[in-house]
Amino acid sequence: MSNIVRLIIACGIMGAAIVLCVFGHWGWGIPVLFLGGFVLLSYFFNENMIISQWFLRKEQSEKAEEWLLKITDYEKQLNKSQWGYYNLLIGLIESRKSPLKSEKYFKKSLTLGMKMSHNVALAKLSLAGIAMAKRNKREAQMYLSEASKDDKNKLLTEQIKMMKGQMAQMDKQQVVRGGYRQF
Repeated sequence: MSNIVRLIIACGIMGAAIVLCVFGHWGWGIPVLFLGGFVLLSYFFNENMIISQWFLRKEQSEKAEEWLLKITDYEKQLNKSQWGYYNLLIGLIESRKSPLKSEKYFKKSLTLGMKMSHNVALAKLSLAGIAMAKRNKREAQMYLSEASKDDKNKLLTEQIKMMKGQMAQMDKQQVVRGGYRQF
């Protein structure tokens, strides 16, 4: 459903609630007012994205993808502030299937912008992992340093430390493979 349609429905329901309250039907007016508030809330937070986030937390990426695919045209169905989060969720789901194909979704989510800094840090951390998989150490270090700056609440510090450790292991493997170090 388009966001404009949601807004019109929410205004209609809220208007009906006000009319019910004015005519003295408080018992019906208050629940209808809550219903209008719920529809208005779905304008700002899409229910498909909330359900898919819940399934991602439960480690059920197939169901999460199923709910995200119900959003056919995200530019019409979502608020502009949700476009980056939509691409981040698609990227997280795609990274479980094929990590290298998810890079475009993470980059698009960063260009569209996200309000929460830990989500920006998550996207940059994922891009650092993809850069490490491509053996691009410079780009991986850049994304890791940006992710550590964006992780203001220190939610991803363990993952960043683990990624830096993997990058150090990558250096050791390159030296061994290059023939510089013999055991």
